[in-house]
Amino acid sequence: MSFKPSTKEEEYMFQQELERRRRTAREAEARQEEGERQRQKEAHWMHCPKCGSTLQEIEYRGVRIDQCPGCQGVFLDAGELEQVAQKEPGGFFGTLGRLLR
Repeated sequence: MSFKPSTKEEEYMFQQELERRRRTAREAEARQEEGERQRQKEAHWMHCPKCGSTLQEIEYRGVRIDQCPGCQGVFLDAGELEQVAQKEPGGFFGTLGRLLR
């Protein structure tokens, strides 16, 4: 005697397979996006957003900041503006720090 699954069983199994495929596709897409983010980071890490030269770290008033040797642009990482502003309360960076609060 052969066993034939009911329509509800077939539908349930179909839904389970469909959900498994969707989950697998989402995981593959997430891995691909993470790989792309990593490639972008490696391509742009410590490069000037204006001219593309490699940034160099310099010390300004005891704070390590990034400067471009090509266009002489200065770039601050998170928290560096506040550090410079604390060391220069009456100057340009101090005023800028107060405006950003």
